[in-house]
Amino acid sequence: MSYIAEYIQKTNDQRRKALAVFLTAGFPEPENFVDLSVNLLKEGADILELGIPFSDPIADGPVIQKSSKYALDMGIRLQTVLEYTDKIKQQIKKPIILMGYANPILNYGLGNFMNDARNSGVDGLIIPDIPLEEYKSFWEIEYNGIDRILLTTPTSPAERIQKIDQKSNGFVYCVSVTGTTGSGKKFDADTIENLKNTYTLIKKNKMLIGFGISGPEDIKKFHPYCDGVIVGSAIIKRLMENEKSGFKETIDFVGELSKACLIE
Repeated sequence: MSYIAEYIQKTNDQRRKALAVFLTAGFPEPENFVDLSVNLLKEGADILELGIPFSDPIADGPVIQKSSKYALDMGIRLQTVLEYTDKIKQQIKKPIILMGYANPILNYGLGNFMNDARNSGVDGLIIPDIPLEEYKSFWEIEYNGIDRILLTTPTSPAERIQKIDQKSNGFVYCVSVTGTTGSGKKFDADTIENLKNTYTLIKKNKMLIGFGISGPEDIKKFHPYCDGVIVGSAIIKRLMENEKSGFKETIDFVGELSKACLIE
């Protein structure tokens, strides 16, 4: 069992759903980004998902797109993300996952990236624009124990979900709604039924739900259908709104999300 899987299992054994939080690397203040990350992990986040800034983030909505552009404009590149990971890991040992797109990684050199990522302390990798059909061309190299986290969607048929479960390590990322991150779509009865069905199909891995989770009530609603949740746009939005007043509101928000992960 991988470190991520073990950590999620340990969290569940403590009667909590795992909380993964997404941050765009370097946003909103490159010089304070490591401190922000460490504080969110100390406040109750179980896993940190670092977004690799990219000019065409197809799976991300306008909030994360804006933060990604800002980070690029500030000079944040893949090497910077690895440096952040190393510095965060020196202070706290919770799992760190990189979420990015194939182009920057291929440009870096796939083999070089895998080696440098492992040496920096990266535990997992999410690449949403590498579909199952292209799995072999991207993943079947020496990846130094970094978990390969694949995504299911509301339109994924049962057979595909089962294949994704077999190919994934660490956990399966279940996209709750169609569209991009932060879409603001409501979780209707069809959404809940789809999550319930997907959860029953995932046998090998834990399952974390992401996309559209905006607060504690969403997390509580999903308790029966997952082992954890991923929150991104709602956190980036708060950082944008509180850029001049520090990060306290965002840190407090993560504390509220963490409390909502407790199984009563």
